[in-house]
Amino acid sequence: MIKKFLLASAATALLTGAASAADLPRRAAPPPVFTPVPVFTWSGAYFGINAGYAFDASSRSTGNSFGVPFPYATPGTVATFRNNSQDGFSGGAQIGYNFQLTPGNGVVFGIEADAQYLDFGRSRNSSFISGGALAPGYYVTDPRGLSSLDYFGTVRGRLGYAFDRTLVYGTGGFAYGSGSADRSFGGYAGNDSFRTGYAVGGGIEYALPTDSFLNFFRSSAVTLKVEGLYVNLDRNTRNQGAFVINAANNFPVVTSGVGRRSDEFAVVRAGLNYKFGSY
Repeated sequence: MIKKFLLASAATALLTGAASAADLPRRAAPPPVFTPVPVFTWSGAYFGINAGYAFDASSRSTGNSFGVPFPYATPGTVATFRNNSQDGFSGGAQIGYNFQLTPGNGVVFGIEADAQYLDFGRSRNSSFISGGALAPGYYVTDPRGLSSLDYFGTVRGRLGYAFDRTLVYGTGGFAYGSGSADRSFGGYAGNDSFRTGYAVGGGIEYALPTDSFLNFFRSSAVTLKVEGLYVNLDRNTRNQGAFVINAANNFPVVTSGVGRRSDEFAVVRAGLNYKFGSY
């Protein structure tokens, strides 16, 4: 009898404990972990390549011919300079650094340097003689412009505004370039083929996702840009005119009053950059 009582009491206690446990509040599940998506910033170093089209933007006057005086030519000799625009391929590489004041949308400023190949031919400022002939030992050249433009480069500041992954910017700074130094260019004493000047322009750049198939270098971003530049390598000699040169010593003996062109050109190009540093 006592054994039955004890068994019944134990069963009752177990049932009461189970019921009480069922009434207890369940433990809350842990909150989900949210990983914030980093805000894109243009800050960081970058390098890349570009290619495009360049065309002559030199100023001209209506006069591009002059009569070569005696005794440097026979009477009636006229020197006429080519007046056709030059254009051609331009391509090269750039390197730079940007800093964005606030991630996401905000002001971006930086600096960029580039070096470019330029195919402008070999006869931009060459002349041809008509109506007579030059005296032996003399030739005519236009010292104001390069006969060819073979390469150029710039070191420019950049200032723009970013709309997340889209950057609109203006740019400007130092420019340099060089071409051939033959007689068509003006290869007389005191003249050379290296020119300096300035470049101004602007463009728009867009940052692709980090996992873009173009991201061969595992950079923090790959960016694509379209840019236009105006480059002026003029030496402030636009109105000096063409020269008759003594071939014996390569010094000018006659200067004409023909104001014709200076070394100015424009470039429209597309570029690809690999950005490193901040996301």
